Amino acid sequence: MDSILITGGSGFFGRAFVEECFSRSVERICIFSRGEALQAKMRSELLDHKSCRWFIGDVRDRWRLRRALEGVEVVVHAAALKRVEVGEYNHSEMVRTNIAGAENLIEASIDSGVKKVVMISTDKAVSPVNCYGATKLVAEKLVLAGNSLSGNRTKFSVVRYGNVWGSTGSVVPTWKTLIERGETEVPVTSPFATRFFMTKKQAVDLVWETIETMNGGELVMPELPAYELSDLAHAMGVRMKITGLPKHEKVHETMGGIPSDLARRMSVKELKEALNG
Repeated sequence: MDSILITGGSGFFGRAFVEECFSRSVERICIFSRGEALQAKMRSELLDHKSCRWFIGDVRDRWRLRRALEGVEVVVHAAALKRVEVGEYNHSEMVRTNIAGAENLIEASIDSGVKKVVMISTDKAVSPVNCYGATKLVAEKLVLAGNSLSGNRTKFSVVRYGNVWGSTGSVVPTWKTLIERGETEVPVTSPFATRFFMTKKQAVDLVWETIETMNGGELVMPELPAYELSDLAHAMGVRMKITGLPKHEKVHETMGGIPSDLARRMSVKELKEALNG
């Protein structure tokens, strides 16, 4: 593959995906994101790798996207506002980034002659109860409809999965920060809540597999195990402070098939191994 661009490229997933691009000898890797500090840090850590091109930009800006997409074959769309609690107080901002941003990317990709676009979505898009999930559901539908809009010249597909283990803002790093501060209790909405488990490598591999096999129009959903929050607290050796489930959170997530409470449940031992891995 000659060229690939990833929106939100300086984020947790983007960094892992870029490193996989190196191992696959992608000639030109475009990192598109709005955070100059994160980009500068990533650029330094990667020793200003010769394959990388760095674009400061926002998916809200269609013209900047068009400039960045010149000569690009494949796009991975990872940029989004993801914090559920933030979205509940900033609805219009999530709409502008997650919905209008997706629409901008679709139009710019078609105009620029991109061959394939893969959008990363979330289990929260299934029967959404919060703004984040609702905006990602709309974005999914827009992206998949892009196949008709382009006459299938640009192929669009969606990969949907839950929070990646250890990703920015997710439960493990949040609790680890509290533990490092000396806290012996961590806030838990419901000890019976379950969440899907997926490693960073699994997420990256799934996106690559989708790029390689897609025909356009696929909504790809992996079959994942799940864990209960009480088991995770046990594995991390901390007590739980039950805060109650807010109206914008679910007890159990659904990928589109089996809900997380009916998926294979991970043991405390498995969780400990994942924490130490």
